[in-house]
Amino acid sequence: MPRHHLIRTLPALLPAALLLSCTGGGQPPRVPMPTEVPAAPQYSSADAIVDKLGTAGIPCRITLSHTMNGASTIDCTATLDGKSFDTEIKVYDPARYTRDDIGDGIAAGRTAFHQTFVAAGNWRINVVNPTYAPKIAQALGGVVLPGDEPDTPDRPLPSIPPAPRYDTLDHLANALDTAVGCQNRQPGPAGTLTCTTGSKAGHPPTAPPSNCTPTTPTATRHCTPPSPAPAFPPTWSPPPTGPSTCATTR
Repeated sequence: MPRHHLIRTLPALLPAALLLSCTGGGQPPRVPMPTEVPAAPQYSSADAIVDKLGTAGIPCRITLSHTMNGASTIDCTATLDGKSFDTEIKVYDPARYTRDDIGDGIAAGRTAFHQTFVAAGNWRINVVNPTYAPKIAQALGGVVLPGDEPDTPDRPLPSIPPAPRYDTLDHLANALDTAVGCQNRQPGPAGTLTCTTGSKAGHPPTAPPSNCTPTTPTATRHCTPPSPAPAFPPTWSPPPTGPSTCATTR
């Protein structure tokens, strides 16, 4: 291909290459709103939901409130049956957000953060303590969307022998004392006990500092008594006397 033809062809190929590189991955498909979520009721703002909760006997103390990009958000601490729990309330402008826009955000919270939501219409509430989600749903006319259960790895117990068994905590502490020591016993809450171990295994709980140094890797240790501390204050001695090296000038 002549050189001038190649130079003309490159600008035409670059947009196509950039288009292919930008569209290779793309965004994952949106997760639609679950079908069991009703299309009503709708609320005009997050403040309207706080008012509705108060009317239903669930006061909610606002800790944070803001409106951005057509969505009204309030964080508030609700009180129900004398117990407090946190909620995040979000109300979307139907002119800017579709039902599936809201559903996609709910799905992300349920799967990635195992959050429980109450939702309907153009709103959703993240109920931090899922125990209270049904009461919130009843008060506002929504449904509960529980978070996905986190994956918990299997951690089976090791093989535990059936014996020995001990009738009391003191019997267990005495057996521990025989084996490795169990000193300074202190009873704790819920039938527990703490003690200092190691005194009978060659590792006393509090050992004085040692000035022993091993002579070989396998080690017989040679210990020397600590050096006496210097007298304080030190005894003053006058400087030695001798012929003066100073010359007198006139």
